[in-house]
Amino acid sequence: MRILSGMKPTGYLHLGNYVGALKNWVELQTEFDAFYMVADLHGLTSNQTEYKEQAKEYVYNMIVDWAAAGLDPKKSVLFLQSDIAEHSELFTLLSMITPVSWCERNPTFKEQKEELKGKDLDNLGFLGYPVLQTADIALYQAERVPVGKDQIPHLEISREIIRRFHFIYNTEVLKEPEPILGKVTKLNGLDGRKMSKSYDNAIFLRDDEETMRKKVMTMVTDVKRIKRTDIGHPDECNLFPYYLAFSSDQELIDGIRKDCESAAIGCVDCKKKLTETMKEYFTEFYKKRSELATQKDMVYDIMRDGAKRAGLAARETMELVREAIGMNSKNRYMG
Repeated sequence: MRILSGMKPTGYLHLGNYVGALKNWVELQTEFDAFYMVADLHGLTSNQTEYKEQAKEYVYNMIVDWAAAGLDPKKSVLFLQSDIAEHSELFTLLSMITPVSWCERNPTFKEQKEELKGKDLDNLGFLGYPVLQTADIALYQAERVPVGKDQIPHLEISREIIRRFHFIYNTEVLKEPEPILGKVTKLNGLDGRKMSKSYDNAIFLRDDEETMRKKVMTMVTDVKRIKRTDIGHPDECNLFPYYLAFSSDQELIDGIRKDCESAAIGCVDCKKKLTETMKEYFTEFYKKRSELATQKDMVYDIMRDGAKRAGLAARETMELVREAIGMNSKNRYMG
């Protein structure tokens, strides 16, 4: 069974990206025929002016982070979206049958406009984001898509577009994707808000150990805990979910909870313990990332091989789509 997911190369990957998606992708590649794309076409909707200067570095670092985290190019197809021209072709064809009102009700339309203030989002590509997303999924006949609960409405729009395509052209050549809901621990940023490059509150995967430590020590913790002697509230603390994400030691987690709730440990000491926990968790990642970051030929080989494999699957789907619409060139000039 095939799955597809992607990330926009609009910055360096942070721990929120890792816990929210990448960690789950690594596990899923052993169960599914996995396609993972660097969604640079999507990135253009909000990053037009910076794209030429920054995209190459962001794309490269994204592949490095993916591989260092455990995505195996022998198990998964890792590719750049713009390397496959069929994404743009299928997007164009699907846009012809997608009502504008469907795009306007996209749940992230207003949310992204608020989060990305200062960015030029007044473009057709941003409005048509759900259509391009549908093309991405349908192009590889993905039967499952890893998503969080907040992304289920996006996937439903894709299902509706595919159903409309089938109704209009009296065919069923595309698969309707179903969600895969992973168990995700939400990590807020250093200031307690959603972790985001735009908010300048992120811990990045490319940060070295010392940078990570310094950032953790600045984190907002339990806003209800004013004094060191006050009892803590782990479930309301910005810090505690990091233990859930990066420690498999239940005894440690239970101990931190107990000591926090009894004020046996202060927030500063808790942060110090967390930095040691995270250092241990990411030891192998840091080692692999350091090795991969300098092996440009290997990284580009991963992308080239991924483009070949993704392109083959994309062309097969487009043959079916063109046939359904009546645009198949093989038959166009026959009798």
